[in-house]
Amino acid sequence: MPVRAASASARLGQALLVAALLPWPGAALGDDAPPSGSQSDVPELPRLVVTSTGEARPVAELAGNNARIERDAIELTGHTHISEIVSQAPATWVVRGSGQEHLTAIRSPVLTGAGACGAFLYLEDGIPIRPAGFCNVNELFEINSEQAGAIEVIRGPGNALYGSNALHGIINVIPPRPAEVGAHLAIETGSWDYYRGRFGGSLQRGQDDFAAWGHAEHDGGFRRQDSYNQYKLNLAWQREDGPGALFSGTRLRQDTAGFIVGKDAYKDSDQRKSNPVAGAFRDADSYRVTGRYEQSLGDGTTLAVRPYLRNSWMSFTQHFLPGMPEEDNRQNSAGLRAQLRREHGNGLIIAGLDLEYMDGWLEEFQADPIENGSDFLMETRPAGQHYDYDVDALLAGPYVHWQQPVGERALISLGLRYEYLRYDYDNQMIDGNTRDDGTPCGFGGCLFNRPADRDDDFGEFAPKLGLVLETGPAGDLYGQLARSFRFPQATELYRLQRQQNVAELDPEQLDSIELGLRGGAGAWYWDLAGFYMEKDNFIFRDADGFNVSDGKTRHVGVETLLEFRFAERWMLSGSATWARHTYRFDRVAGGGERIEKGNDVDTAPRRLSNLRLSFDYSALGRAQLEWVSVGGYYLDAANSAQYGGHDLLNLRLQQQVGRQWRGTLRVNNLLDETYAERADFAFGNFRYVPGRDRAIFVELSYGAD
Repeated sequence: MPVRAASASARLGQALLVAALLPWPGAALGDDAPPSGSQSDVPELPRLVVTSTGEARPVAELAGNNARIERDAIELTGHTHISEIVSQAPATWVVRGSGQEHLTAIRSPVLTGAGACGAFLYLEDGIPIRPAGFCNVNELFEINSEQAGAIEVIRGPGNALYGSNALHGIINVIPPRPAEVGAHLAIETGSWDYYRGRFGGSLQRGQDDFAAWGHAEHDGGFRRQDSYNQYKLNLAWQREDGPGALFSGTRLRQDTAGFIVGKDAYKDSDQRKSNPVAGAFRDADSYRVTGRYEQSLGDGTTLAVRPYLRNSWMSFTQHFLPGMPEEDNRQNSAGLRAQLRREHGNGLIIAGLDLEYMDGWLEEFQADPIENGSDFLMETRPAGQHYDYDVDALLAGPYVHWQQPVGERALISLGLRYEYLRYDYDNQMIDGNTRDDGTPCGFGGCLFNRPADRDDDFGEFAPKLGLVLETGPAGDLYGQLARSFRFPQATELYRLQRQQNVAELDPEQLDSIELGLRGGAGAWYWDLAGFYMEKDNFIFRDADGFNVSDGKTRHVGVETLLEFRFAERWMLSGSATWARHTYRFDRVAGGGERIEKGNDVDTAPRRLSNLRLSFDYSALGRAQLEWVSVGGYYLDAANSAQYGGHDLLNLRLQQQVGRQWRGTLRVNNLLDETYAERADFAFGNFRYVPGRDRAIFVELSYGAD
């Protein structure tokens, strides 16, 4: 893998780790030091997590991982992009693009392409924010993560409660309950004309709690024509021990900056702030309403029903393609999660059924002909309408999850899910790969091929076996065998190219083995995990431009999550991951890229680290220094081009003033490192999304008692 000399951020981050682990003289803390030989406590098991079973349960019961980022960490981080907060979870890397755009990696490489978003399941309060076959790689900005009550990340396959898309991982953004939303206002300003206003408030009427919270922000852009305006709103109602409802709405209006091109272009001060695709944009709206009803049926049995309605619309410039066509897509969907839960002794059984219907459409239009390029490029990518289709989809997913103590030290769990998905595709244009007026392109036809109307259906099983074993002072040993899957996305089936009239795709399958050790004692908490995963039916575009599903990849790694309160006011916390993601087949892929068995998958750092040193410097103030490290990675499947990785330091200071006012200072990229958020190699060029220079943010907030 690429190796480079340690940067200033890396050296300082490593020094922080070493310093924190050295014995700390109590006299240095004066009267606040703990007595000699004592240790301050941090939360020990059981910690409560939600995503794995759908309700708050001790993490000690889980035969797998579940990293939880609490509300106070979210508030202190004050992220302006989802990448800034989820990096605190192991094996999780969300890469920032222009504005609010992003790509995700969870126990995986950064996955790109039409259906790559299907590898990850994004939830809001346990409900998927999009239909199973109509995802978008940027859809995390459709959730109000900035004001979440907590964020949970499951790495690797989801369990029986979650089906398609829970392939490589799950991110569940958990909103605060209405009673937890206190009255507050906040204003913030920062570098590059950044402004944000936040609010929240709640009201109680008898047994009913009502709440509203949201924010609006403007970013003037680090690069030219790279600004955005974003708005998010949540409304919630909850009856005590009764039903509830949540409304979520988001709106994004963004000017988009594209890749800068040329080897190490991100290091050039002028190129870093340039925008080769001036005029590109991304506009997006989303709306969701989710209900919650629970009824005790006696005998430890509870019926839970979660109906939901969803709508999303997105229009954007595909600035990463020749001709820069525009895409418009929309989905309307409705669904229901019905679940019976029964506590029997110390055991638990959950049986449920997910039902979902979706109506979606997609259009792609290129306004102008390509004027600079080869004859082949200009002829096969004509101006005009490329695609226009509707898709209806129906999903059904019954499942069962069972867990039971065995003896005094073991807990076994079993899960099984079957899921069925049917697409009804209706092409609104001329079938085939002609121009939109029916005239043929030269060189064997236009690039864009529109299949004839058709139906496709898929069905998959996802089993899981887990075991937790209490091993004494070392903590709990846990392990699981699991299979997850993702169905082909609508874009992979119906937005075809060249002479491919039908995409005969199989669902991707991921088989996983995970072993971990989790525990807490005194000032320590740890969670160590190792995993081995094999993915079959990997979907990619081959040398003929066809979408095929006969690829294989392997994913092997170790992760650690650690907290250590080494003095009364000091806390060291963080995560580290070493993993290798490799191709297990040989092929020439689209664009002439050569995939070779044993090579690293491109954009797959072997090392990810996040270390936070926190200090409560008074009863009303706290400070945190964060080190974020991304290891080097290859930019192509042949492993011929590299990016050396980067290390960043972030500083946060927060001070309470009186009982109701609070000020916060945040400095991102403290040492002003020059780096690339994302690097790749395509169309014969090195391409980069440059990382932002040092950014300073100041927030003043007011919260009523």
